[in-house]
Amino acid sequence: MSKFILKSITPTDELDWGKLTWLSRPPATGSEHLTVIDIELFPGKGHDFHKHPDQEEVIACISGSIEQWIGDEKKILGPGDAVFVGKDQVHATFNIGDVPAHLMVTLGPCVGTEGYELVDVFDEEPWCNLRK
Repeated sequence: MSKFILKSITPTDELDWGKLTWLSRPPATGSEHLTVIDIELFPGKGHDFHKHPDQEEVIACISGSIEQWIGDEKKILGPGDAVFVGKDQVHATFNIGDVPAHLMVTLGPCVGTEGYELVDVFDEEPWCNLRK
């Protein structure tokens, strides 16, 4: 099934760290392989250390400046930069700027009814002390 995805009717979730607009996931598009999220990451906030056991992920920075972690390695990414995160790899993304960062995130394959799986590890060692 193919379909147009119009911003005015696309589901959006607002969390304490950002706003997620779900461009593709099984309930909305019937996709089996791609979950795509347009993310506005709020200034000074971040998606703390987590992993996706059965999904690969690409995080592309469209605008702003982010501190991106893969395991215990960190890089500062800006517009045009991206990161590939393998299955079950711990990672985190933090907005280090004073304006929202705009990210385009793609995960695959779809997992579960929502197309997305997440395991938080930010309260476990070494992740809970990595940024201190």
